[in-house]
Amino acid sequence: GRHSAAGDALLTARIFSALVPKLRDGGIRTLAEAGRACSSLTKVLDEQHRAGWADTSDPPGRRDTERTLGRIDSYPYRHRVRDVMRAPAKFIDSDAPLSQAMKKMMDERVSSLFVQPAQSTESEIRAENVGIITERDLLRASAKQGGEALTRPVSQFMSKPLAVISADALIYAAIGRMSRLAIRHLGVLDEGGNVIGALSARDLLRLRASEAVSLGGEIDEARNVGALAAAWAKLPHVAESLAAEGVSARDIAAVISRELGAATRQAAVIAETRMKEEDHGEPPCAYAVAVLGSAGRGESLLAMDQDNALVFDEGAPGESEDAWFGKLGIHIADILHEIGVPYCKGGVMAKNPAWRGSTSAWRDRIKQWISVAKPEQLLSVDIFFDMRPVHGDGRLCLRIWREAFDIARNDYGFAKLLTENAGSVDAGLGLFGQFKTKEGRINLKNAGLFGIVSTARALAICHHVVERSTPARLQGIKALGIGGSHDLDAMVQAQDTFLSLLLAQQLEDIAQGRPASNAVAVKRLSSDERNHLRSAFESVRGLEELKRDLLFRG
Repeated sequence: GRHSAAGDALLTARIFSALVPKLRDGGIRTLAEAGRACSSLTKVLDEQHRAGWADTSDPPGRRDTERTLGRIDSYPYRHRVRDVMRAPAKFIDSDAPLSQAMKKMMDERVSSLFVQPAQSTESEIRAENVGIITERDLLRASAKQGGEALTRPVSQFMSKPLAVISADALIYAAIGRMSRLAIRHLGVLDEGGNVIGALSARDLLRLRASEAVSLGGEIDEARNVGALAAAWAKLPHVAESLAAEGVSARDIAAVISRELGAATRQAAVIAETRMKEEDHGEPPCAYAVAVLGSAGRGESLLAMDQDNALVFDEGAPGESEDAWFGKLGIHIADILHEIGVPYCKGGVMAKNPAWRGSTSAWRDRIKQWISVAKPEQLLSVDIFFDMRPVHGDGRLCLRIWREAFDIARNDYGFAKLLTENAGSVDAGLGLFGQFKTKEGRINLKNAGLFGIVSTARALAICHHVVERSTPARLQGIKALGIGGSHDLDAMVQAQDTFLSLLLAQQLEDIAQGRPASNAVAVKRLSSDERNHLRSAFESVRGLEELKRDLLFRG
C-alpha cells in the first residue's frame, strides 16, 4: 500500500498515534508548542530547507484573519443567568387541568410553567421532581385533541426530565445548551439543585451571539474523551477573542472557571460509563463532585491544574463505597489529564483518600482540621473553603462546606494557621522599587495573587463571610464595618491588575508555543502597565499587618 492515498493516510496516522504520547511526556500539548520545539532544532531545519521541505507554520496574516473572523459578542460572557432569568419560578400541580395551565400562563404573562407533583412539599421542587409545560405544548395538545385536551391533567402534556442551568452560569452556557438540545426553555437552579426561576429564548433575544458561544454546550454535551478534548482545546481561542473585545480579565477568568467545572462534570459522566463497562455497576449511593481553589472561586486562568474533591452519602473509609468512588476518582483524574488539565502536583484530587469521603467522614476531617495545632497537617486545606459542586447531588457538598464555615467561625487560631501553612508571599519589588525578576519574569501568583486570595479567605473563614470569590469575600468583610475599607478596595484593584497582566502574558505565550505559566515578562509591559503593577505590589506589601489587624476585630 505504499504511495497510495489510503496507505499514506494509514502510515501518517500510525506515526501520529505513536508521536503524541512522546510529546505529552515531554510537556508538549499543543501544535504551537510542538512547532516551537521544532524551531529550536536549527541543524535539522537547515537540512530540511536544503532538501526542499516547506515550513508549514501559520503565517501571521492568516492568524490575524482568523482572529478577525472569530470576533464574538462579549455580552453572554459578561453576565450570568440570574441577571436575565424570570423569578420566582411559576409552578402548577401535575393533576391540574390543561385549561388552568393556559389561564395561569396568560395571567402571569409567561411562556411556560413548571409542573410539580400534586400536593408537593417544598423539598420536592428539585429538578428531578419537576417537568415543564410550554405554550407550544398547549398548541400541540389543542391541535391534536381539540377542546377535550383542556380537561385533561397537565402531566399528560408536560416534558420531563427538565433541562436546567445554574443561576450562576454565564449566559453563553445557557445559549449553548438551548442550541444543542433544540429547546426554548430552561429551568434555573440554585446550588442545592432547587428550581428557582425560568429562562426562555425570548429572554435571550436581545443577545447577539456567534457560534463561539457553543463552547459551553460542546463541553456540557461531550460523551467521550475525544469530544471533550476537542471542546476544551477551544478555550484559549475564546479567551483571546474575549480579551480582544475588551472583556475584563476577571470576567474571562469566570468563563475559564466555568468551563473547568463543566469539563470536570463531564469527566465524571464519562468515568461513570467506564465504571459500568468495567462491571463495577452503578454508584452505590448519591454523590457529588466539586472543584476547589481558583476554579471554585471563579478565578482560574489558563495555567491551571486539577483541584477536585468527592463527597458521597454513606460509607466508611476503606469500605466498598469508598473503593468504588476511589476508582471513579482515578478515572476522573485520568480523563482530565488526557484532555489537557494536568494532575495536581499537590495531590488535591478525588482519586486520593484525603479528598474524598462520605459526609460523616468529611465532618470528622473538618473537625480535625480546625482543632489541630500543627500547620503541617493542614496542607492544601485552605482551598476546601473554595468548594463548588459541579456534578451529582450538590447538596452533599454545600452542607459540609457551610458546616465548615460554621465550625471555624471566630476561630482566629485556625485562620492564622491556614495562612501560615500556605507560606509567605514573594516580594515583587526590591529595596528601591525595582522589579525583582528571575530570567526577566515575575511570578505574579507567588508575588501577588497568592497573598490577596489567602488573606481574603482567612478573613472570610474567621468572620463567617460564606462566599467563594475573592471580591465577594472582601466586600463581605468591608460590610462588617471592622475597618480597613481602603486597603480592602486596594486588594480588589490589585487582583484585577495581576489577573489582567497574567492573562495577557498567557495568551501571548500560548500563541508562541510556550506553556502558559504564572510568570510575566517585565520587558513586554508598557509604561502604564508597569506603574499599575508597582501600585499592585505596594498594595500587597502590608497584607500581613492588615490580616493581623482585621482577624481580631468584629
